[in-house]
Amino acid sequence: MSESLPESLSLAGRQNLKVIEETLRKQWRLGQNIALCWSFNRRGILVLFVPHYFLGNYCALDGSADHDKLSDNEIFIRQLISGTREYSREEFFAVADRLGVAPTFIRPDNAIQDEPAFHVALDALVQRYGLSFVERRAVLLFDIAGFSLYTPFEQASQLNSLSYSMNSAYNKLQSVGIDVPFRRTTTGDGYYVWHKDQSEQASRDLLYFLLLIVADNAAARAAAQGNTVPRIRAAYHIGAHYELYQAEGVNPTVFSYIVGDATIELARMLDRAKPEQILIGEFPARDQGGALGTQAFISEALIGCSNLLGIKLAGQEIQHLKFALSSDSPGHAQRLTIQDKHGLQHYAYNLECSLATTVHNQLLGLPMTTNT
Repeated sequence: MSESLPESLSLAGRQNLKVIEETLRKQWRLGQNIALCWSFNRRGILVLFVPHYFLGNYCALDGSADHDKLSDNEIFIRQLISGTREYSREEFFAVADRLGVAPTFIRPDNAIQDEPAFHVALDALVQRYGLSFVERRAVLLFDIAGFSLYTPFEQASQLNSLSYSMNSAYNKLQSVGIDVPFRRTTTGDGYYVWHKDQSEQASRDLLYFLLLIVADNAAARAAAQGNTVPRIRAAYHIGAHYELYQAEGVNPTVFSYIVGDATIELARMLDRAKPEQILIGEFPARDQGGALGTQAFISEALIGCSNLLGIKLAGQEIQHLKFALSSDSPGHAQRLTIQDKHGLQHYAYNLECSLATTVHNQLLGLPMTTNT
């Protein structure tokens, strides 16, 4: 298998997973089909496969005249492919009946052991051959300003520099006990970056990750000669998205790709952003999990950023770090309205950050005087 397995998984469990994956790959057919869910019994597992176009057609069957309102079918599908993909036998067949799809039965040569590690590993495996929906996750977008104006060698150098800043920020955060297992995918002239987890703490940690990347990039630009280090614009948003694994040869990739509301909002925000600007999307509070709205989230993140003090930047320790949304009056963040090429409006906030080391004082982002 392509991904690491739980250490507690038995030898028999590993062998059964290998056999199951061979069948999953055959049913997947280079991405022609996707796995929706599965159910366990000791003789084998049941898996529900549908053609890749099936979900779009199914969600369109009871499409609402109100484009801002989800259809019942789409709500059902989103719930189906959120979180774990394992269902009880009764739930599994109820899903099959509603979709009108016949299950696939996979039976390894050996009896399947009902061990927790096997369930976890198999669920992760099935998701690699399917599509996932995430209701709320923090995502970043970095965009290199003027990328198309540089030579191919300069472009490669700038992408490599930005990638190094990510890895450097990751290591710096780990040094103070903050783990940010990030994933990324390139946009050609930048990267989408997201946290593996979806908790509020993970969202705050990703914001700190953003700030350290921007700070590392600014330090690298100050020391660089030529056009080897990029000027970047950055955006942060928390929203919904779909996650998928694309075909790479005859197997799905180990690395995932995301698309959805979160990525669309980020792209629209950066369409109007200036080089070195940092924008924060407008996201609502949610009762579930105590999720905060944009302004409360930034205030809460500021309280926790003291953990970043002492991190070394360009060899000097960070002694001061403060950030805030730009305001048009005391205590009132100024909301930006961004109209995209389709005439749709998106909302964001400008983030200003001050950072001081033992040697330098540094401003990250741009002040609100910048027209967006």
